[in-house]
Amino acid sequence: MYLKKLGLVNFKNYSNAELEFCPKINCFVGGNGVGKTNLLDAIHYLSLCKSYFNYSDAESILYGAGFAVIQGEFNLKNKTEEIYCALQQDKRKVFKRNKKEYSRLSDHIGLLPLVMISPMDSVLILDGGEERRKFINNVIVQYDRQYLEMIIRINRLIAQRNKLLKDIADKGTGHETLDVYDFQLAEAGEIVFQKRREFAERLVPVFQDYYDFISGRSEKVELLYQSQLADGDYHQHLIENRGKDLFMGYTTSGPHKDDLVLNLFGHNIRKAGSQGQQKTFLVALKFAQFEFIREVSGKLPVLLLDDVFDKFDENRVKQIINLVSEQKFGQIFITHTNTARMKAVLENINVEHRLFHVSDGKIDMI
Repeated sequence: MYLKKLGLVNFKNYSNAELEFCPKINCFVGGNGVGKTNLLDAIHYLSLCKSYFNYSDAESILYGAGFAVIQGEFNLKNKTEEIYCALQQDKRKVFKRNKKEYSRLSDHIGLLPLVMISPMDSVLILDGGEERRKFINNVIVQYDRQYLEMIIRINRLIAQRNKLLKDIADKGTGHETLDVYDFQLAEAGEIVFQKRREFAERLVPVFQDYYDFISGRSEKVELLYQSQLADGDYHQHLIENRGKDLFMGYTTSGPHKDDLVLNLFGHNIRKAGSQGQQKTFLVALKFAQFEFIREVSGKLPVLLLDDVFDKFDENRVKQIINLVSEQKFGQIFITHTNTARMKAVLENINVEHRLFHVSDGKIDMI
């Protein structure tokens, strides 16, 4: 699977752009703030129906324009897939596959798997558990439709249950409805827990191997999945915690509290790791994500590397390039600020590639 063509209209800082790519390595080089990362984000839209960076689609529309269009032509199993995404101010986005509009965006997720590595990923280390749960979810939904449905269901049930908890505290009625919510939440939560546990068990050894390879096996790291559901029956746990939930006004236990613990030499990497070690951790984690999706879906995800080489010494840069040039990786998009360095890196590998220079929303192939 690979992206052959990309077309943009009024997307971020691009009024109009058309590009053709090769099946292996495609690099965007240029100064900071010229729009390199925006090109990766457009590709992310085509795969996962949303921006990697912006919560609102309106933020992806060129300033002063009323709409934006992203179009991509993919080769998938030797067949052409045309993907169309239209963003409009204050209106829902339109998403089409081969000119047929999706009734639900979730139906598109998984068709074109993708993994992105970005400086924004530092939130996985620096922020709370919500970001790490998003990471888990974004991996599993790309190959498991039931998981996506359960996550949507759990989010809805927890919102409804939280509202009911506040109503009961105020009015003293509604306990029977709470029984119904608890049963449904426990049922969906158990499915999500089992799938997350299986995911973590398979991901951890792959992550460990990638970290060892990039770092030269000089550092001991751990990746641990934590969940309250591992302690026993979730339905019983909800019942036992009702008093606490009523006092707090929200659901205090469940899969929405799950987390990944990231350790270096037995200590949280947020405190114990240097910037280079933290970035190595994130890159290894994302490479493990890539391999996991490849194995379970049978497809080679598109890999987006946004400014990955910053903060890395030459040895770690070399190790990463050696990795992505292997046959088990498919199409790769890279952004970098140093044209000469990127050329030198590409000249040292015998892999098909294209190099694009980006400047103030204009793109030229070098």
